[in-house]
Amino acid sequence: MRYLIRLIFACAVVSVLSGPASASAQVDRSLDGDQQCTLCHNESWSKPILTIYQTKHGVKGDSRTPGCQTCHGASVNHQSDPAGKAPDVVFASKSKKQSSVEARNAACLSCHESKVLPREHWSGSTHESHGVACTDCHELHSPKQRVLTAQQQEAVCAKCHKAEDAQIHRFSRHPIAEGKVTCSSCHNVHGSVGPKLLVKESVNETCYTCHAEKRGPFLWEHAPVSDDCTNCHTPHGSNISPLLKVKAPMLCQNCHSGDHGKSLYSGANLPTGNVTTVNGQLPLGAQSPAAQGNARSCMLCHSTIHGSNHPAGAKFER
Repeated sequence: MRYLIRLIFACAVVSVLSGPASASAQVDRSLDGDQQCTLCHNESWSKPILTIYQTKHGVKGDSRTPGCQTCHGASVNHQSDPAGKAPDVVFASKSKKQSSVEARNAACLSCHESKVLPREHWSGSTHESHGVACTDCHELHSPKQRVLTAQQQEAVCAKCHKAEDAQIHRFSRHPIAEGKVTCSSCHNVHGSVGPKLLVKESVNETCYTCHAEKRGPFLWEHAPVSDDCTNCHTPHGSNISPLLKVKAPMLCQNCHSGDHGKSLYSGANLPTGNVTTVNGQLPLGAQSPAAQGNARSCMLCHSTIHGSNHPAGAKFER
């Protein structure tokens, strides 16, 4: 009876050590620990693996640097049966055994949530809540990640953001193709306290990081400008320069709907001189055109539309 009990206990121990609990086995981040993986996943592997040692994740002199097992788990079962068992955490997008988004992100956040480049706003962010995994954007084994390269970052974001990708190729746009501006210049993709994952607390504060001359404060403030730059501008691209939503004067007339050109109070383009009226009314063909239709439209006269410090600039005139 005692022999039977001991045998059952021994089988239970073996089952625990070789079963699913292998994911909690002690991981080895050292080069010797990596060698257990790179014996098979070497330079002849279909996907470049060893190039990770050309990245920050391969610098063993830094104690914070992970090893293969840090991200993929100790993977005891996989090491004993490489063909039949998958690693504890599988990142490959084309693999049928790919781990869940939560498991993949947990491997990254074990370091990046607090220790290295903190991502304290990731939890609950737009990307996190939509099931985006870190490796959907980052190629950790590549020495040159596209998402971290100015000219290529837009292509990574475009995999999901199709509408914005179309807009940034319009006539009036930010210099994204030239690599002078990137998506991350305006957006913090790992989470933000501002709207739309913006790098600052508001749209205007984000725009001011480049367009400081529009910040003010001005003696004369233009209400829609102070409120939100996107009241007039579309940030990703437009066929109307400079990044305007609608051509002027239609843009201005969204708010200023009066017939400015024939107003008795504006003094603009009023008919003068010896004119003939019909029953006291000026015929349509003899009337002056609306001021909004001339040349550069409203901005022909109201050229300091973002705000003015001139004592006579209440109407944002030059």
